[in-house]
Order: sequence, then structure tokens, then C-alpha cells
Amino acid sequence: MSTVVRFAPSPTGYIHLGNARPALMNWMFALKTGGQFILRFDDTDLERSKKEYADAIEKDLAWLGIKPHRLERQSERKAAHDAARDKLIADGRLYPCYETADELDRRRKRARAMGRPPIYDRAALKLTDEEKAAFEAEGRKPHWRFKLEGKEVHFDDVVRGDQVVNTDTMSDPVLIRADGSYLYTLPSVVDDIDMGVTHVIRGEDHVTNTGAQIELFEALGATAPTFGHHNLLTDATGEGFSKRKGSLSITNLREEGFESLAVALIAILTGTSQPVAPHASLDELAQTFDISMVSRSAARFDPAELAGFNARMVHGLSYDDVKDRLAEMGVEDAERLWNAVHENLEKVQDIRDWQKLVSGPVETVVADEDKDFIATAAERLPQEPWDENTWSEWTNDLKAETGRKGKQLFMPLRLALTGQSHGPELKTLLPLLGRTACLDRLS
Repeated sequence: MSTVVRFAPSPTGYIHLGNARPALMNWMFALKTGGQFILRFDDTDLERSKKEYADAIEKDLAWLGIKPHRLERQSERKAAHDAARDKLIADGRLYPCYETADELDRRRKRARAMGRPPIYDRAALKLTDEEKAAFEAEGRKPHWRFKLEGKEVHFDDVVRGDQVVNTDTMSDPVLIRADGSYLYTLPSVVDDIDMGVTHVIRGEDHVTNTGAQIELFEALGATAPTFGHHNLLTDATGEGFSKRKGSLSITNLREEGFESLAVALIAILTGTSQPVAPHASLDELAQTFDISMVSRSAARFDPAELAGFNARMVHGLSYDDVKDRLAEMGVEDAERLWNAVHENLEKVQDIRDWQKLVSGPVETVVADEDKDFIATAAERLPQEPWDENTWSEWTNDLKAETGRKGKQLFMPLRLALTGQSHGPELKTLLPLLGRTACLDRLS
């Protein structure tokens, strides 16, 4: 049977690097197994869900290299959710509760004070029809809880191995709010069943939910999918990323000019047994990546590492990889400039700075003790045409003429020609500058 995975974000904000991790983990699994990837928007919260966020999520996933085989919206599947609700009510597994939030909070506090776990006491199951009618007359609307069987639920996690969740230690989960809207769990399970989802790969913060969800699958007459819970991506201090805070949003990373593959590899490989290293594509990575490689320990990521890793990725790009982007940026003599400077770039768009340096003007730097040397260098500047051998011919001549060598020879020339103490090899930069520009800067 073909594998089917899904990524089910709530379109209530922009996704960040932490959200991208489960999306990419599922995409890797689909690539590895030749399966299907479903993008399913958990948009049943009609007040907070926005089309602009859904559109942005689609755009972000496409930028990362994820191409969903299907797009689904839970808000369009209410009839299926209602049918499941009615079945659970008829079977006695979904029951109405009339407690207010304040009443439930007081009960939890009392339970803690008495040394008991603050789980729901199922008081609503003891209500008579008359008591329910009285609450209704007061204007109370019930929320609905799923009655757990209170047992050990065993499942084989493809990341964490054999797992046991005891639902006897859990409150019966609320599946329907008092206003009749659904919380995450019921639509998710119903849609997983109807869409034939075979594997649910998600963050380890969902492990304890899995027991209740497996019971819900069974109550609806279905076999639960295989679960896999990966470690969560956090920052260097161990704090998780947040949509609300805008932490490392994929939209911002794209706009800041990071390579999509660099971002994807950081999100996937951090906290696994594979090193965070450049790859040619996600398809290539899928050949060696396995979900079992995910570590049980924390997946800590220092955002400062992204710039360095992005630079490594850029240094490995050929001109053919970037020529369209350079054309969009209006880079002149793009191929020669790219070949000369790309190993000095952190981001592709940084090439604009080097184009400005080549085209000028630049503020040159000549120390007093180097003025005579620079004047000699101008006098002995070779005639054109120039190629990559011109630099060595010129500096060998100057070495013989002045006796200078090493840093004493090369650094004054670099400062006079570029105004910078670092940068690309001058043997490749010199032909781009040209003789006229070099004479102007040397004088």
C-alpha cells in the first residue's frame, strides 16, 4: 500500500523554522517511500484562520521545495465531521458537559490541593435529564467530551520505538466547544481516516495526545495510522519558535535572501544523526535520510549558524545555478563576476556589493609609507588584454623592482584597488576592474 502523509498547519499566522521541520520530515518520508504528501489546512477556527496566511504557507512550502500532491481544507469537510460526531454520541462515547471554565478551574485547584491529579471527574455523566434541561434553561450550552476507555494504549513509534500511553491518567478530551465548533482532534482523526493517511509524523509534544487519538480512531471503526514523533527544533537556549512572535518565519528568511535549500537542510538535519551538510537537492537527501535517524535528544539550533551554513551553500553554487537570479538583479558581466567573487558571498544578493566595487567609484586606501610603492605599481601596470595571469606577472615584476614580498607587497595593492583588506583573489578580480579603473585607483 502506498504511504500517505500530511502536514496540517493552522492558517492563523506565518509558519516558522519549527513548523517547517514536520512539513519537511513528512516530505522526506513521501520522497523516500514514493508516497503522497497532503497539505491540509486546519482552518475550522473561522475567526482566526485567514486566507492570506494559507496563501503564504503554500508559497513558503513551495519555496522550501515541497510540492503537495493534494490540497485539502478542513472547513470544507464539516459534513464528515458532523457524521462522526453523531456516531460517537449514538455510541455513548461523546457526552455533553455544562461546567463553565471557572468551575473547571476551581475543581482542578481543589484536586491539586488534595494531592490528586487534576483530571476531569466525569461529573457530567451523572447529570439527569432534568439537570441538563435546567442548565439549558439558564442559557448554558454544553461542550462535548470523548469518553476514554482508560487503558494502556501501545503503539510503535517510528522515531521513539515502543510507546505506552495510559489514558486512565488523562481527562476525557473536549472535542466540541460550547459554540458547536470543533477542536483539532475530531476533524484531524476523521480526515486522516477518509484521506487514507498511513503515517502521522509530527513533533514530540503530541506523544501524550496519541493515546486518546488512537482510541478515537478505534471508536470510529478505523485502524490508527503509524505514528512518528520527532524532537522539536528550538533556539540555542532551548526555547521553541513561535508564530505569534514571528520567530524565524519562512517568509522573512526568504525575503532576507537565504537559500531555500540551506533553510530546509537546517530544519531537517538539526537534531539527527546526519551532519548538517550541503546537499544538491531534497531528492538527493531523501536517498540517505531515514526518519529513524532523528535523535531523542533536543534539536537545538543557533540562528547565528544559518548565515555560515548559507554561505557554504552559496560557495558551492555554479553560475548556471544562479544565472537567472543574477539576470533579475541586473548584474553586469554576471558570469565572470560570479566566478570571481562567489566564494566571498554569504548570500547571492551580496554580489551587488562586489559589482559596485568593480564599477566604482571606491574609496581607496594608501598609507604614507606605501605611496612610492603604489606610484611604481601604477607605472609598471601591464598593458591590456588581461587574464588571470596578469596579476602574477605584475606582482612578480614589482617584487623584482622594489624588493617587497608577501603581505608587504600584496596588501597595499589590495587596499589601493578595492579599499578593503579582504576579498576575492585579485588574479580573478583584476581583469574585471580593467586597466583604466586600476590606474585611476592607484593614482
